[in-house]
Amino acid sequence: MSEQVAPPSAPQAAQPEQLAQPDPAPQADPAAPAASPVEPAAKGSGGRKALGIIGAVVVFLVVAGLKFGLGTAIGSFLNKDETAEAKAGDCIAELPAVTGTEERSVSSAEVVKCTSTEAVYNVVGRVEDQTEAQAKSGQACEQYIKPGEDGYVFYNIAPGGKGYLLCLTKKA
Repeated sequence: MSEQVAPPSAPQAAQPEQLAQPDPAPQADPAAPAASPVEPAAKGSGGRKALGIIGAVVVFLVVAGLKFGLGTAIGSFLNKDETAEAKAGDCIAELPAVTGTEERSVSSAEVVKCTSTEAVYNVVGRVEDQTEAQAKSGQACEQYIKPGEDGYVFYNIAPGGKGYLLCLTKKA
């Protein structure tokens, strides 16, 4: 009679004590492929996901802040047109001097408190939906400027579009 030996591929029922004991350390299967370099990147994807969530939260907070109260502080930083919300009764800081029908471009007009020493012009009127040609004519401000007063027109209108104009007088 000859004996045959088979590899221990499956636990045998005759050895129950081997089934109850956990394997102390999993052995790598020599036939299994080596770990790929993609595995560490997969662990890093959790960091990217967290960074994406943090970014979304920051964007949400900025939008909420602009909408619900921080708009004045952040909006003045982001909004280059400091006079966009100016209305009658506000004051404007120094602007380039103009005479007659002369026109000058202004890059840093600023609304200031009328009690400030920087206040040079009073806003006596605001007119919406004006074209550049209408603003240059100055006719829209005639109703706000008293006879004998020097009046000025300040506007922010994109070429070919419509915008607002402010009717100004020198602050006394």
